[in-house]
Amino acid sequence: MYMTSRVVLNCNLAGFSHYDGILVAEKLRIGTRLKLIAESDNPYDPDAVAVMYRGRKIGYVPRAENGRLSQMLNLGYRDTFEVYINRVSWDAHPERQIGMTVRFRDARDLSALSEYGL
Repeated sequence: MYMTSRVVLNCNLAGFSHYDGILVAEKLRIGTRLKLIAESDNPYDPDAVAVMYRGRKIGYVPRAENGRLSQMLNLGYRDTFEVYINRVSWDAHPERQIGMTVRFRDARDLSALSEYGL
């Protein structure tokens, strides 16, 4: 027996107040699915990993946590990550308002899904 996914990171969403997060804030709840996009051409951090919600950038994985994620995303593992909001605290400091969990899916589950055309 194996685990279908494993938590690889729990962190705050960095830069939430600087991007489109405020425009979609009312839709962000615990369990909301997010997406990670590597930004290797980012002039401030070549390991930058943007956090997206329905095509809008709402912030970043914190710089101290982004190195391995960036490498894996750049190697083509984008579809193996599951990212969910795990905390919403509107009264907190803007850099601590949204928490997220990043899970890495077991490749055996992905191959099983592709066999069924999913």
